[in-house]
Amino acid sequence: MGTLDIGGSQLDASWFLLLAAVLFSLGAAGVLVRRNPLVILICIELMLNAANLSLVAFSRQLQNMEGQLFALMSMTVAAAEAVVGLAILVDIFRTRDAEDVDDLSGLRG
Repeated sequence: MGTLDIGGSQLDASWFLLLAAVLFSLGAAGVLVRRNPLVILICIELMLNAANLSLVAFSRQLQNMEGQLFALMSMTVAAAEAVVGLAILVDIFRTRDAEDVDDLSGLRG
C-alpha cells in the first residue's frame, strides 16, 4: 500500500484502514448488542464514519479527490439522517416510555 503524508510524517494507508475496520466493528457490535434506539443510532453513525475514513484513506493514497467528495456527501446524508432519526425518537419518547427497541415493534398509527 502507499503512504500518506500527514503533518510531515509518512503513514502507511493500512493503519487508517485498520482503524476504520476497528471503528466499523465496534459500531456493528453496538447495533447487534444494544437495545436502546439512541445508542443504535450512534453506532450506525460510527459505522458511517468508518466508511468515510476508508474513502478518504483510499482517496489520499490514489491522489484522487473523488473519494473525499463521496465522503463529504456521505457526511451530509448522515447528518440529515441523524436529525430525522432523533426527531422520530423524541416523538416516540414523548408518547411512550419505550427504552427498548423491542417495545417499538408494535407501532401502529
